[in-house]
Amino acid sequence: MSAIAEALSYTETEIRSFLPSGWGIVRGAAGRLDPRSGRWSIEVYDSADNVWSIHVEPDAARGGRLEALRAVIDRIQRKGLGRKSVLLG
Repeated sequence: MSAIAEALSYTETEIRSFLPSGWGIVRGAAGRLDPRSGRWSIEVYDSADNVWSIHVEPDAARGGRLEALRAVIDRIQRKGLGRKSVLLG
């Protein structure tokens, strides 16, 4: 496993800082790192109480772990709104 995968983790404050207004971390959910793939995951909910899984891949974190988290949350939010991002697909 690479050093980036080993270091991939986020605090609740970091996660909440990128979540849109009305979104939150699922009660009892804790971020977890899959030791095999190096992927970090957590479940969040939106303002309509839909649950979304956030997965940050170690390759995405090469450009910066916080930037990788922001990109994943942006993608999930756009998916929830039913819009497709020109940049993120």
